[in-house]
Amino acid sequence: MIYLTLVVLVATLGGLLFGYDTAVIAGAIGFLQAHFELTPAMKGWAASCALAGCVLGVALAGPISDRFGRRTMLMVAAVLFLISAVGTAAPKTLTVFVIFRLLGGVGVGAASMTSPMYIAEISPARIRGRMVSVNQLAIVSGMLVVYFVNYFIASYGESLHADWNVLYGWRWMFGSEAIPAVALLAFLFFVPESPRWLAEKGLVEQARRILTRVDGAEHTERELSEIQAALKEEPATLRQMFAPGLRVALMIGVALAVLQQVTGINVMLYYGPEIFKNAGESIDTSLLWTIAMGGCMVLFTGVAIWSVDQLGRKPLMIAGAAGMGLCLAAAGAAFWMEQTGLGLLAFILGYIACFSMSVGPVTWVILSEIFPTKLRGRALGVATFCLWVANLIISQTFPMMDEAPWLIATFHHGFPFFVYGGFCVVLVAVMAVAVPETKGQTLEQIERRWIKP
Repeated sequence: MIYLTLVVLVATLGGLLFGYDTAVIAGAIGFLQAHFELTPAMKGWAASCALAGCVLGVALAGPISDRFGRRTMLMVAAVLFLISAVGTAAPKTLTVFVIFRLLGGVGVGAASMTSPMYIAEISPARIRGRMVSVNQLAIVSGMLVVYFVNYFIASYGESLHADWNVLYGWRWMFGSEAIPAVALLAFLFFVPESPRWLAEKGLVEQARRILTRVDGAEHTERELSEIQAALKEEPATLRQMFAPGLRVALMIGVALAVLQQVTGINVMLYYGPEIFKNAGESIDTSLLWTIAMGGCMVLFTGVAIWSVDQLGRKPLMIAGAAGMGLCLAAAGAAFWMEQTGLGLLAFILGYIACFSMSVGPVTWVILSEIFPTKLRGRALGVATFCLWVANLIISQTFPMMDEAPWLIATFHHGFPFFVYGGFCVVLVAVMAVAVPETKGQTLEQIERRWIKP
């Protein structure tokens, strides 16, 4: 168990960088807007351009991880994180900034699907949900760390000169990502490849040694025989994922991936300080409240890690999505009636708490479980590709909805919250009707659910 824990912690550094890279924009976007004199549409592109890179990263990560291995793909992602950190810290034009953010986005997209897939494939069934959820804890921990980094950089800049953050502060925010990127690259040289990927490539003895170190000799032969039996039965092409049983799994994966995003979480994470400034708060208070959001995410992701293998996937997802919808409706109403302040913070923290103990980590658990081993990289890539496309659309359109004069005149910045709350209702319906419970089942048992006659 100690060996497994250490391996998982290294893999979750990919998740930490995922969170760090995507959330750094929250503290920097206001300064970027002032530095480059951005319109609302350009502001949306500056915030969301990395997500276009995520889409490309996911498209490449599936085939690369299936061919060359999960660990190799994580190494490529670490290099991209490092290049992006250096490049976004020193651009002279918005175009150069966007190019390096796109490269970082490729790394985020690759890590977003490869880290949970690697953890799921190396973890025993009885604790797999907990182990995969640790990756989500790493993601939100990365967000919390960068919120603190952003706050201290901005506070330091304010103490120097009113324009320091507009000129330099945001550069330090992006450049700080180089430190965890180097750490991930270094540690990856000391972890093994996925045993399921090794078995699929015919490297059975290597897979056996890793499984023995992970869970002991007692469970190794049974698990290895299940993996080999499943590989013999599995289709060899992605096209066969559209066969009747497996098509359902793919549709469920895509639906959950999209709904995780269109319920609005990354709007809160990328634009949190801007939302709080719309409510009349100062820059300093807005950044502090964003730190509170990050702390709430870490705390309630811990709840998910404790409960996902005890309570199951479905109950957590349904309860969490329902709570998210109620909190979004309340936040939208607070803006609409111009009754913000601490009440708005409470509603947003409630939304963050519900997401963090359910839809955030559990969606990734389900996505890492429901696809066949031989095609898991490519199938998970399809679902994650759709996730990042949805994220790109939501992140690009939020400033346009939030700053549209005719919507402000009617809803006072509350309209987007009502939209995202409506999608929470859709998520509850999908979970209740279409998604089976997978708690306590091996990956091979879950697979047989889809391919049985």
